[in-house]
Amino acid sequence: MSPRRKVDEKERDFFAAGTTEPKAPLRWGLPVTALLAFVLAAAAIAGSVFILVGHESYNRTEQRDASALFYVRGFMTEYTSLDPFHANDYADRILAEGTGEFAKSFKEKLNDIVIQVARAEPTTGVIQEAGVQRWNDNGSADVLVATNVKSTGPDGKTLIESGTRWVVTTIEEGQQWKISQLIQVI
Repeated sequence: MSPRRKVDEKERDFFAAGTTEPKAPLRWGLPVTALLAFVLAAAAIAGSVFILVGHESYNRTEQRDASALFYVRGFMTEYTSLDPFHANDYADRILAEGTGEFAKSFKEKLNDIVIQVARAEPTTGVIQEAGVQRWNDNGSADVLVATNVKSTGPDGKTLIESGTRWVVTTIEEGQQWKISQLIQVI
C-alpha cells in the first residue's frame, strides 16, 4: 500500500489481522416487496368486501321484489276471479287481504260488492304480467299488473275476454303482505 493512500473503513484490508468484517449494505428489496404485498392484499380484501356488500344488497332487493310480486299476482288472480255462488266468501277473502285505504273503501262498499258479484257471470282472472313500479318511503311497493278476465256470455257459449291494468300498492305488515291501495289504470 502506498503511504499516501487513505484507507477507508469500509475497505477491507486483507493484510490486517483481527479486524472486524465491514457492515453489509442495507437491502430494501424485501421490506418494499413485503409492504407492497400487504397493501395489495388489503386492497383486494377491501374490494371483495365492497363487492360482497353490494351483492347482498342486490339479493335482498330481488327477494323483496319477488315476494311482493308473488303476493300481488295471487291476490289479483283471486280478485278478478268471481264466483257468484260464493259471493260472501269472495268478499270476506278480499277484505281479509286489505289494509289502510283499500280495506276502508272495500268495507264501506261491501254490500254493493256482494250483490254485484252474486249477479255476475263466473269469471277466471289471469295475470298477464306484473312488475314493481317503485318502492315508497313507507316500505310499500307500487306494482303494475296487467290482467285478463275470461267469462262466458249469458248464453253460456260465447267466450268474453277483457284486459285491464291495475296499480296495486302492497305493504308488508309483520310477516304478511297486504293490499293498501288498488287503482284501475285506464
